[in-house]
Amino acid sequence: MKKEGYEKEFMLTGIKGFDDLFEKGNGIPLGSSVLLEGGPGSGKTLFGLATINNLVRDKKRCLYMSFEEPEYRLINHMKSFNWKPEEAIKKGYLMIKRFDTIDVSRSIEALLSAAKKELLIDLNPVFFPKNFKPDFVVIDSLSSIASAFTGEDSRFRIYMEQLFRYLEQNNITSFLIREVSSPTHIGTIFQEKGEAVSFLSDGIIVLYNVIYETGKRKSAIEILKMRGSSFRKEIVEMRIINKKGLIVYPERVLNRKKEGDFKLT
Repeated sequence: MKKEGYEKEFMLTGIKGFDDLFEKGNGIPLGSSVLLEGGPGSGKTLFGLATINNLVRDKKRCLYMSFEEPEYRLINHMKSFNWKPEEAIKKGYLMIKRFDTIDVSRSIEALLSAAKKELLIDLNPVFFPKNFKPDFVVIDSLSSIASAFTGEDSRFRIYMEQLFRYLEQNNITSFLIREVSSPTHIGTIFQEKGEAVSFLSDGIIVLYNVIYETGKRKSAIEILKMRGSSFRKEIVEMRIINKKGLIVYPERVLNRKKEGDFKLT
């Protein structure tokens, strides 16, 4: 969709309630690289798959790049919500492909060696399939890619800079999944590998596990950052519904006075 009076175009996820967090006429600017971060079990993978499911129905070409789960598990995960990934794959709108993090590390080493250790080199950093040009990509996950660069933070930073540059130059809108145990923006300590990802990204969407003093648990979501778009700066409730997927409740803002004290992880 295009906001009236502006040249900038926006992408909507189609996830019920989430797009309402943007001001009317806004969304995720096309070509943006957005971090999708949260702790284990917070719903990051499902959020990416749900967005893909909605986009392929609008005949957008989507690529899910997994560095963790094999293709069949992701397909079965989508089917468990009564989505039809195999139909989208057959029609050419969806590709789900698993990649090896070791191949990523080796490619960077080879290219740096060929460039005589110069940092300003051009490369295709993510092995995009030559016969598939996506409108939208989910990369799952940056945490797995980072593990291939253990003890080589400078190499990981080079890779991330090249990755973001590639996505920008090809005008590909992307979600880059990152697992973090503690959100940095709420005062906890987390050493980001490469210390560049948050600064390079155009947006950050955070999914939370909410733990109350009573032992009650909830899920929540927040748009923390989105360059070029206006949005509500609130943490709101989110639920994963069996056989339906994700639903965001923009009217249910987390409130300690009403619900009691809680921690975000």
